[in-house]
Amino acid sequence: MIRAATPADVPVIHALIRELAEYEKAPEEARASEEQLREALFGERPAAFAHMAVDEGSGEPVGFALWFLNFSTWRGVHGIHLEDLYVRPAARGGGHGRALLAELARICGERGYERLEWSVLNWNRPAIGFYEALGARPQDEWTVYRLTDEALAALGSGR
Repeated sequence: MIRAATPADVPVIHALIRELAEYEKAPEEARASEEQLREALFGERPAAFAHMAVDEGSGEPVGFALWFLNFSTWRGVHGIHLEDLYVRPAARGGGHGRALLAELARICGERGYERLEWSVLNWNRPAIGFYEALGARPQDEWTVYRLTDEALAALGSGR
């Protein structure tokens, strides 16, 4: 079962993000607090959205998708950027990941969004195989660049 996240889900979303960071071998990079997540997802001007995958038997959350809107200047419409998709290892293979992506695809169709995009680590072969089996294709003509920490501060301050 897939449902929109509620403010009561923030602690489990935070825990799932920490689990994802461990899986991606970067636990020290997951610094967001529960309060930051609460504000981003449920504040006065939400910057992101989340959906929960819930085990139908126990009712317990087993995964989540956290996403936000992007905009294509070429197509002239919004799309969804999937920031995180994570299903706990014990629940993998149960269709939760596919159901989360299907819900985001449904939202795209309902709202006229023309793209659903995300990034995947090059070494994550199980995820890559899963995504390609759904019909997703890598955009390997693009390279993601990122400014953070000192480099971001230096550029922003004119240094």
